[in-house]
Parts: sequence; structure tokens; C-alpha cells
Amino acid sequence: MANPKSILSETRQIERAVELIRLGARLQVLESETDLSYERLLRLYKEVAGKSPSKGQLPFSTDWFLTWQPNIHSSLFLNIHDYLSRSSELEGIDAVIKAFRLYSEQIGACGLDAQLSITRAWRLVKFMEARMLQLTACSCCGGKFVTEPYENARHFTCGLCRPPARAGKGSGIGNIQLPVAASAAAA
Repeated sequence: MANPKSILSETRQIERAVELIRLGARLQVLESETDLSYERLLRLYKEVAGKSPSKGQLPFSTDWFLTWQPNIHSSLFLNIHDYLSRSSELEGIDAVIKAFRLYSEQIGACGLDAQLSITRAWRLVKFMEARMLQLTACSCCGGKFVTEPYENARHFTCGLCRPPARAGKGSGIGNIQLPVAASAAAA
């Protein structure tokens, strides 16, 4: 007879995998965050998503998180994640899932398209844990933004306070649009 604790644990693992699949996580994230076999995860993915999982490697560079719009989105997610990690019982992937849901709600409420996927959010947390990235406070607004670990905090200015010259010029739906004053100051 099976141990009830192991059944409960396996049930929770399946629930977690289903939740991650529904959020769009890649198969490598599921493998890393559950004890379920690759074959079982593959069948589960096909059943839940209705298609085979994407192939290819996960993002492995920190560069994407440091570009203008992705940095704003990544910083929002990471601030939510840090708050949840400090103020709740959530840990590990459960904190990532909850933070990603809250990030998605906030971005949607602003009428923006999410730049961050659950897989990138998970990867961002892994980069932070490995100290390949950090949060640095902006010297102008005080907000905390994702930066490289050797960023000089005394002189750091975020992409919202000092956007790049072409920032906010795109007319694409869901793009961050800067007020005219901020766009003129950036130029």
C-alpha cells in the first residue's frame, strides 16, 4: 500500500505542474520544480496545453533583463516576488507563481502587454539567487530596479527617470508610452 504522504506529495506536484503549464511554463521549468518524470510531464503538458511543449534552450543570458522595457517589467515582478518572499509563507516556485500572477494582473490593469513570461520570471529569480543580477535603488525615484551586481548604487538612475532616447516612441499596442515631457527630456 502506498504511503499517504507520498500520494499527497505527488498530487501537489501534479497540481503545481498543471498550474505552471497553464501559465505557459516551459518543460524545463516543470522538470526543475517537480519530482515527476520527464515522460509524465510530457503527457501532462500535452493533456493540459493541447500541444507539445516548445523545444529549445531556456534563456541563459542576463542581458534581456537589463534592456529598457523588459527591465521595467522584470523589476516590477521582482519587487512583488521579494515582498511575497519576505511577508508570507510562500517559498520557491510557489512564490514565483503568485508573484507572476500579481505582475500579470497589474500589467493588465495598466493596459500593457506582459513582457515577462513565467519561464523568464523563474529564470530571473534563479539569476538573483546566483547573484548574477541584483535590485538597485534609483538615485532619483528610489524605486528598486534589476541591475548587474557591480552597479554603482550612488549614481544609478532607472529607465523611467532617464529613459533611452527612442523610448516610448513606438505606437505598438501594449508598449509603454512616456508623457511628452519625459520623452523630450530623454532626447
